[in-house]
Amino acid sequence: MNTTTRVTGRTLWAALRAMLLLTVLLGIVYPLVVTGVGQVVAPAQAHGSLVRAADGRLVGSALIGQSYADAHGDPLPQYFQPRPSAAGENGYDAAASAGSNLGPENPTLAEEIRTRIDQVAAFDQVAPDQVPADAVTASASGLDPDISPANAAIQVDRVARARGLAPDVVRSLVQQHTRGRDLGYLGEPRVNVLQLNLALDTWKG
Repeated sequence: MNTTTRVTGRTLWAALRAMLLLTVLLGIVYPLVVTGVGQVVAPAQAHGSLVRAADGRLVGSALIGQSYADAHGDPLPQYFQPRPSAAGENGYDAAASAGSNLGPENPTLAEEIRTRIDQVAAFDQVAPDQVPADAVTASASGLDPDISPANAAIQVDRVARARGLAPDVVRSLVQQHTRGRDLGYLGEPRVNVLQLNLALDTWKG
């Protein structure tokens, strides 16, 4: 066996040992450690931020938006409505997370937004210029669980009428479920639609 062959053999053996070691460390040990820490430090988040009703029923995840519409696809007036969704054929499909991929100057998107503005304005009985952008545009994932406080605000009176509640009661629940910027400067204030609607369903006065 010549010197070149011996060097090549040692190099391959060293590379193989390094690959096996890193596979064990990064493919087994590290994921187990991270999973264990997550279970201890943030168990709810580690399990998907699942949300349950008062009776224990699983109603969704605080991280994934969902539709509040009837069998015909018409929005239910007693619930706060999420952002539009382009995920899947009927929207809000967690297995088909996606945006519309239409550019801001695309005529199809522009027409869709104009139509949505008119629909939201009529549904919430507000002026078209009061409709915020997130009420008529889908998020990049199509599954954004949150809406802006401005979006929630234009829905308060409609939800209150549909539920026979005073607007101030509904407005107070919105305020209770409004989160500020993370760490005081990251992101924007937001309202989780699922948690707000669940609070409405369980409100007893």
